[in-house]
Amino acid sequence: MAMEVTQILLNAQSVDGSVRKHAEESLKQFQEQNLSAFLLSLSNELVSNEKPVDSRKLAGLVLKNALDAKEQHRKSELAQRWLSLDITVKAQVKACLLQTLASPVPDARSTASQVIAKIAGIELPQKQWPELIGSLLSNIHQLQPHVKQATLETLGYLCEEVSPQVVDQDQVNKILTAVVQGMNASEGSSDVRLAATRALYNALGFAQANFSNDMERDYIMRVVCEATLSQEVKIRQSAFECLVAISSTYYDKLASYMQDIFTITAKAVREDEEPVALQAIEFWSSICDEEIDILDEYGGDFTADSDIPCYYFIKQALPALVPMLLETLLKQEEDQDQDEGAWNLAMAGGTCLGLVARTVGDDIVPLVMPFIEENITKPDWRQREAATYAFGSILEGPSPDKLTPIVHVALSFMLTALMNDPNNHVKDTTAWTLGRIFEFLHGSTVETPIITPENCQQILTVLLQSMKDVPNVAEKACGALYFLAQGYEDVGAASPLSPFYQNIIQALLTVTHREDAGESRLRTAAYETLNEIVRCSTDETAPIVMQLVPVIMMELHQTLEAQKLSSDEREKQNELQGLLCGCLQVIIQKLGAAETTKYGFMQYTDQIMDLFLRVFACRNATVHEEAMLAIGALAYATGTNFLKYMQGFYPYLEMGLQNFEEYQVCAITVGVVGDLCRALEDKILPFCDGIMTQLLKDLSSNQLHRSVKPPIFSCFGDIALAIGENFEKYLIYAMPMLQSAAELSAHAVADDDDVLEYTNQLRNGILEAYSGILQGFKSSPKTQLLMPYAYHILQFIDTLYSEKDMDDAVMKTAIGVLGDLADTLGSHVGPLINQSVSSKGFLEECLSSDDGLIKESADWAKLAISRAVSG
Repeated sequence: MAMEVTQILLNAQSVDGSVRKHAEESLKQFQEQNLSAFLLSLSNELVSNEKPVDSRKLAGLVLKNALDAKEQHRKSELAQRWLSLDITVKAQVKACLLQTLASPVPDARSTASQVIAKIAGIELPQKQWPELIGSLLSNIHQLQPHVKQATLETLGYLCEEVSPQVVDQDQVNKILTAVVQGMNASEGSSDVRLAATRALYNALGFAQANFSNDMERDYIMRVVCEATLSQEVKIRQSAFECLVAISSTYYDKLASYMQDIFTITAKAVREDEEPVALQAIEFWSSICDEEIDILDEYGGDFTADSDIPCYYFIKQALPALVPMLLETLLKQEEDQDQDEGAWNLAMAGGTCLGLVARTVGDDIVPLVMPFIEENITKPDWRQREAATYAFGSILEGPSPDKLTPIVHVALSFMLTALMNDPNNHVKDTTAWTLGRIFEFLHGSTVETPIITPENCQQILTVLLQSMKDVPNVAEKACGALYFLAQGYEDVGAASPLSPFYQNIIQALLTVTHREDAGESRLRTAAYETLNEIVRCSTDETAPIVMQLVPVIMMELHQTLEAQKLSSDEREKQNELQGLLCGCLQVIIQKLGAAETTKYGFMQYTDQIMDLFLRVFACRNATVHEEAMLAIGALAYATGTNFLKYMQGFYPYLEMGLQNFEEYQVCAITVGVVGDLCRALEDKILPFCDGIMTQLLKDLSSNQLHRSVKPPIFSCFGDIALAIGENFEKYLIYAMPMLQSAAELSAHAVADDDDVLEYTNQLRNGILEAYSGILQGFKSSPKTQLLMPYAYHILQFIDTLYSEKDMDDAVMKTAIGVLGDLADTLGSHVGPLINQSVSSKGFLEECLSSDDGLIKESADWAKLAISRAVSG
């Protein structure tokens, strides 16, 4: 087989589909039949300089895919499989890989680097391959630049794959020394310098101790700053990427370098090539992000408990930083509005300016206003657009008091520009800026209204007219209308938009039918705005929303009738179905919730449900999500009447619960089970066996994304609340699952914010399950069935209290469960509650909480506990 491997690998890249398919099958078969021989022949292919570059490159890639995968469960499987291989096989593969680093072929070296890092990611945490880092570091002293380059690249990938805890400090120091030396200006080869600079980027997370030491930090910073002045554009770009990473990882260590950094970033922004200039701006955006976070967290008052003080770097740099950013706004590209993913100097500068405004608030306004006033009426479109963009960028951050008077003057100017400016870029940015005005300076919380009965009609006339403009301008006009409507969402009866309702809806529907609605997200924007218009409708405009129901139903019906579509057309059709289901969901929520419209709306529910079932039959994940959410809303609106649809809908519900691949569909379906429980109450009983079986399967699967597990536990609570003591037969399955999850989540080591957030979601889901089960059994003769579990539930709450890392949501649910336990089990559980720490310390803490909801739950729990204890 080894003889043929070269040919098979070449065939796997053939232009002939059948040759390619046959080769792929052969590789797969070889891998399944004899993994050791498979990996050895691939590593021999990769190391051999006699073999063709194409086969070597693919050999490395296949090798990498045999060790690593995106999905977590598959990744662990592959790692286990590698670890269980014969030790001599692994040693041979690793030897070939290390040898490949000296190959004259760049592609072979680079692929070997990645594979070595993947193996290191599996083995180093298991304390295997201890000699790896030493043997890589010995390569650094080689005279051949290409070996140095490949080794530095490998060290970079290794730092990306392995967590800092796995490598001891002595080795970290040696890696950093090698990397920083490789970056030095004295290094003759620019390939080596580039590899070293990229490696430093990945190694920064390992450098905590080194950044705490003044001398070492000074040295690293000096080398990085020197690299930003290299002759090679890629090295300059990578060096600035390192600075960006340092700004977020080591913000609190930057004070003494900021003056120099400002000088080099300003030079890069003004004079360097775009990729470098973009990273230089990104540095300042990153500093803004850090300061916004610190200021948000501590609300500006720094007490001893703030981990990192705010150094106000942005405030200090303002007089020089703002003019530099304003200059970038004049560097627009001719076609930037047409390209979805466009990113250039002007956009980066405007984004950074917006972050600066959020960081320093009112202080930015006097620095930007002269630029706006000078450029807003200039004949050159670039100056008008830059002035408008600058204005739009600074609307979030400064106080309404500071901005309202300026906006009053600017508004009519903007409306005229949106109608009459000859340039599409200017119109596009003007419409976006109007959207920002309505988003940040309009709504029930703003004291001085920007929109008055006098200008409301003019604003709407201009926006509806602009929806007929080119797609990118029309899309921004829809966005502005969206925020305009959102500002009136809680005004109650008389909305200033009411007189124009019919026209607004008609205009939006017209946009959705435009031939070019597929460009610039226009159709999506029109439906999002239509949904917002429906959400903020009042009793007065309800009849107009009612007329919309048959229109949207008809559109959905037409998408289901379309025959024989190309894959491109099918994709467009799926997108449209998703938008229409989303629109129906909002309409159902609106009309189904109000007494005045509920009865009239019910005449459509049979037809709507029929359409949704036909949508499910099309089997497309995004459309499924939207249709599932809409059905949840329909169940809520129709209540027990939904029972008549359950027979037809149940197969799709089950399909959703089984959908591990598209886990969002699974998560939404779990949520819909909750909606059904609330709507049908005990009438859901006939379907519970199937639902519970599926939910328990989901929980025991290691293939399901972890984010779906907390909602499944909450769903147990919903089911128990709906069917009461009938939940008895599921207790023996559900309770042990809850118990083991509770133990895991109580003692979870949350070493970062994401893990802590997930752990708290999991705890909350478990507590919601307990709460639903306890309340479901309340005043049933079978409450005694829960007694055996009371001790574990109390122990869980006690542990959460002693761990001290629960968020407000968990606190509220936990104190509620304590109350439910006392309320449902009464005097039987009194002695147990008396012994628990949570019935004292935790209850006290919740009773004195500033959070009204926690306090309310605690008051109720206190009452229930005192009844149980004295009972």
